[in-house]
Amino acid sequence: MISETENLANKRRVRAALDALAASTPDTVGARLAQAYHPQAQWRGSHPWNELQGVDAIEHQFWRPFLHAFPDLERRDSLLIGGSYEGRDYVGAVGHLVARFRRDWQGIAATDQTVYWRYGEFHQMRDGLIVQSSVLLDVLDFIRQAGHWPLAPSRGTEGRWPGPLAGDGLVLSPQDPAESATSLALTLAMQASLGTYDDTLGLGRQGLLDMEQRNYWHPSMMWFGPSGIGTTRGLDGFVDQHQLPFRIAFPRDPGRPQPAGMGKHGGSHYVRIGDGRFSATGGWPSRHMMHLGGGWLGLPPTGRAITMRVMDFYSADQGLIRENWVPIDLVNVLLQMDVDVLARVRSRVHGAQPD
Repeated sequence: MISETENLANKRRVRAALDALAASTPDTVGARLAQAYHPQAQWRGSHPWNELQGVDAIEHQFWRPFLHAFPDLERRDSLLIGGSYEGRDYVGAVGHLVARFRRDWQGIAATDQTVYWRYGEFHQMRDGLIVQSSVLLDVLDFIRQAGHWPLAPSRGTEGRWPGPLAGDGLVLSPQDPAESATSLALTLAMQASLGTYDDTLGLGRQGLLDMEQRNYWHPSMMWFGPSGIGTTRGLDGFVDQHQLPFRIAFPRDPGRPQPAGMGKHGGSHYVRIGDGRFSATGGWPSRHMMHLGGGWLGLPPTGRAITMRVMDFYSADQGLIRENWVPIDLVNVLLQMDVDVLARVRSRVHGAQPD
């Protein structure tokens, strides 16, 4: 178990290193990566980056092109937490990379307007260096800000995510280990209630409102979802604008074995941490589902097995979950459903056929 002293040191180290990377140029970023990362570090990110191995790949496939398109990049963390899971030490963060969109990116024409790249991240630390980064940047939200939209309208509210209501998201002071454990236990209990609910019973909206999850959510809960789904408020808003359409599309039957080759929900979690009143989990992927129902994101069912890269960051208030920030790589999910949103945007901008 990581000590509070080590946890604080990791958070400060990661924050300083990532601020420096964001402030780099394409010519200086390599040296700063070498200071922050193990030479053979793994970097896992949203599509179109996916999995990169080694500092050289991280530099040339992610950072250099990104800094070329967004040269005045600035990092703004709204949540920074840390902890250990299965003997591994992590730092987690939520926030925005802010810059002007100065040069074309992925075939999308530059607008010269300010954009906010929303991120959720986990960085695994060893001996003061990052050995693995998992980074979910909201590509759909960037597309929206660039003036394009390739899907049906979101049910929730689009826009930038705020930090915690109390303004205490940068956890850079010692926390009570008992409170950290309690926050994580609350999160895992709520997640377990979602996993045991049987969608095949056909109880609809009221069934979701009445299920065990209501014992864990604060009456004024906020659920901050990715672009394409949007933000919701209150349990009824969460059910109406996200949960019910999602569970119609991906129904769960806890009593039926998963099809051969499919993983288990939550079985691919690589991180589960608590830090004071905050907690977080993440998987690569963390969800394994069958796409059997229509309507979600305005799309028909495909009948396919789908995986989902998800992170969840939570704040607890008076023993209940008050806020939940949920980065999801929806572009990767849509690719599995034969919807290439980047190709759609390119085809509209340049008149090319989607890949």
